[in-house]
Amino acid sequence: MLEIKKEKEVDSYMKNNKKPTPVNIPIEKLHPFEGHPYKVLDDNEMNMLVESIQQHGILSPIIVRPIESDTNEYEIISGHRRLHAVEKAGITEVPALIYALDRNTAVIAVVDSNLHREHTLPSEKAFAYKMKMEALNQQGNRTDLTLSQLATKSDTAADIGKQQGESRDQVFRYIRLTELIPQLLQMVDEKRIALTPAVELSYLTKEEQSALLETIESEQCTPSLSQAHRMKKLSGEGQLAMDTIFGILTAEKPNQKEQIKFKVDDLRKLFPKNYTTQQIEKTIMRLILDWQQKRERNKNDRDAR
Repeated sequence: MLEIKKEKEVDSYMKNNKKPTPVNIPIEKLHPFEGHPYKVLDDNEMNMLVESIQQHGILSPIIVRPIESDTNEYEIISGHRRLHAVEKAGITEVPALIYALDRNTAVIAVVDSNLHREHTLPSEKAFAYKMKMEALNQQGNRTDLTLSQLATKSDTAADIGKQQGESRDQVFRYIRLTELIPQLLQMVDEKRIALTPAVELSYLTKEEQSALLETIESEQCTPSLSQAHRMKKLSGEGQLAMDTIFGILTAEKPNQKEQIKFKVDDLRKLFPKNYTTQQIEKTIMRLILDWQQKRERNKNDRDAR
């Protein structure tokens, strides 16, 4: 079945509580988790999930918690995609497990119940890691979101990374992405900008990032790591103006230089079998020079007429 059972991830936070009995809740009483970092897309997978629910119903209850200000309304911890599929299928209520979680515990549960997904965008990881870091901090764990990628004062990032098979430095890199303006962050999701250059760009001011975005769109090019590093350095020195960004971004990258390539086997067919590669190269260059000199002589003859 297409539905993914997620109760186990949430149950890890309620080991001392008895698992509740599922109850049916009208969908108008359910609300997305505040600050939920994961996208709910109307893609092929969603269409397949809708079809599965229409055929088999909801096999796995969603996980919710009462909203503190109104116990008749609920915030979704796990099941945002299923709720959207239910709405598309025309179903008016869903089975749910209700847990009375505080905000920080709920945040951790939301993050952990979604990060195991097969496809997680960099932006989703970025805000998920940040949310979890802040929640752990408020629960009393030592951490500092302003630390650099190579921070050493906290093990919180290491703990988060260990659960996901990533280093603590990588966790901090993802969190840095939350400093990007939305348009640049979307380019990271679309793989137009790689993670490491994106981290460097996150240190630019919002105004500098907007200027960079304008140049990217006008010139149809994205920064390499070395270009991003250079812009970060100039930004820190207060010297990153619009024309500077344009100059850096439009500079030809070594791997973008046009090249003319020939296959050696194709060339050997045109030369004596005993010719070495060096002899072939010298002959080709001599022929090109002869051709160029002939063109110049013809041009001079035409000009003299």
